[in-house]
Amino acid sequence: MIDSDNFIGQNLVIYFYPKDNTLGCTAEACAFRDQYTQFADAGAMVIGISSDTIESHLDFANEYGLPFILLSDLGGKLRKSFGVPYAFGFIPGRITYVVDKEGIVKHIYNSQMNFSNHSTEALEVIKEMSAEHAL
Repeated sequence: MIDSDNFIGQNLVIYFYPKDNTLGCTAEACAFRDQYTQFADAGAMVIGISSDTIESHLDFANEYGLPFILLSDLGGKLRKSFGVPYAFGFIPGRITYVVDKEGIVKHIYNSQMNFSNHSTEALEVIKEMSAEHAL
């Protein structure tokens, strides 16, 4: 069980994705994995969320060496609270939120097909936020 208090005061990259072990979702997760050190160095925590089970997430993370948290959103409560739309009316949407230390959403990237752009876009925003904070 994850407690939201663990995230207070941290920059967050929260990405919602449709399903573990699918072509696009694997590409997206691996893009976040490949840039994970840069996110961490800039002071950001990465969290992936889908409606897959905890067991599925564990297998997915182990198979691809994912160093970040994957949350299981059975029933879609988080997806609904963030307003993540469905693509084509039935496929869970792929959307990334960048949230600052105060809990303010600074950037939203919504693209069902540009899998690796989610990490690239989020990293640019996190680096900008880190640079602004350093001033």
